[in-house]
Amino acid sequence: MINVALPKGRLGEKVYKMFAEAGYECPSILENNRKLIFENREKNVRYFWVKPSDVSIYVERGAADIGVCGKDILLEYEPDIYEILDLNMGKCRMAVASKKDFYDNTEKTLRVATKFANIAKKHYASKCRNIDIIKLNGSIELAPILDLSDVIVDIVETGTTLKENDLEVIETIVPISARLIVNKSSFKFKTEEIEKIAQGLKEQVELND
Repeated sequence: MINVALPKGRLGEKVYKMFAEAGYECPSILENNRKLIFENREKNVRYFWVKPSDVSIYVERGAADIGVCGKDILLEYEPDIYEILDLNMGKCRMAVASKKDFYDNTEKTLRVATKFANIAKKHYASKCRNIDIIKLNGSIELAPILDLSDVIVDIVETGTTLKENDLEVIETIVPISARLIVNKSSFKFKTEEIEKIAQGLKEQVELND
């Protein structure tokens, strides 16, 4: 059995559809129930839904052989896994945003509010900029409005929330999309099966391009 960790939510549903179209369908996953694990013995595949930010933990620790998670998670937590395919979906970007009248006075320490402390630290370290990280878990946009921070580092999809709060993107750090990741040990012992699934998904990516 190949164990697959799927991210809960809209992205996970799209990802499952890709797996199904690649020949790894599991009809029970579409039933309206509270089950957490779904398997298709005929296709030798077992799926389970997990919180998006937990997918890489399940894969790194070997509870899942493969999984799908955003590049943002991989950059922030740097799990010890193989990243083998860009699924070209769930596209957005990691960006720096601020109030429209913001001016960066480089003589002062820059206050940065974010959920993604490691990404922010690396980004500003590459610019040799002194920063004070303010770690928040939700409503990051509030921070500059209430003068808790000078800027925010966050995922931006359409930019609508920023505009509605009089904020704007001042810099893109990195593009983000969903990636297929693999447990290192699983790849060693289940190489053929994993490569077959990856090839099936790659064909789906190319078809959808």
